[in-house]
Amino acid sequence: MVTTWNKETAALVEVLGLEKKPVAITFTNDEPDVPRPKSKYLCRAIKQAADGRSFLIDMECSGCKGGSFHCGLTPPPQGKARRTLQEFLTSGERLTASIVSFLRMEELGSPPPTGLSDRIFLGPMEEAPIRPDLALFLCDAEQACRILVLDNFWDGVPQQPQVSGSMCHSAIAYPLVTGNTNVTFGDWTARRVQKYDRHTVFVTIPYERMANLVRAIPECSAGDATAEMPPEFLPSPDDD
Repeated sequence: MVTTWNKETAALVEVLGLEKKPVAITFTNDEPDVPRPKSKYLCRAIKQAADGRSFLIDMECSGCKGGSFHCGLTPPPQGKARRTLQEFLTSGERLTASIVSFLRMEELGSPPPTGLSDRIFLGPMEEAPIRPDLALFLCDAEQACRILVLDNFWDGVPQQPQVSGSMCHSAIAYPLVTGNTNVTFGDWTARRVQKYDRHTVFVTIPYERMANLVRAIPECSAGDATAEMPPEFLPSPDDD
């Protein structure tokens, strides 16, 4: 099946030399014909979707309570459940120093999309059966740089990166809620447990920005346009 997002994906994979498949993420109340896993962490589903697998995840099969509320499938924990999460983050996972720093991570970011949809689709963009809300790229630093340049080529508006907090927050929820393109490294626990390559960077494009990003490829030197550099802008051959 040829779709708009299929063609956009092919153009970006070719010009950037991407090794991993761009991942489509869609928040939906529909039930496309996609496997529903018994249990799946969202941070693992991202990695496996970039390798070609597709998933439909709901609150029943989301394997991580943190991922479930960060992406809106369940309400944020309250009462005893919140105390347990505070203890885990500060004394177990050790990703934040205190319950105060945990609060700041939450409140100074973006809110979760609580109750937005019943399900989340994740899969390779080239095979996505429904329109993506987000296009997520697993790439290296150079490819991430090129994507970001292509993204603001037309309007010049700087991205507003959100790199703190969980991977499912920074790579999924933040760009979904704000409409901002985001670049992040994920969180240390997700990287370590899911065995992401040490060079992997995550860039998420709200899908409504994709057409202009692809349209920039032939016009921008971060795509395949030829850069013309005057001699005075080139480094001196004697510069060591």
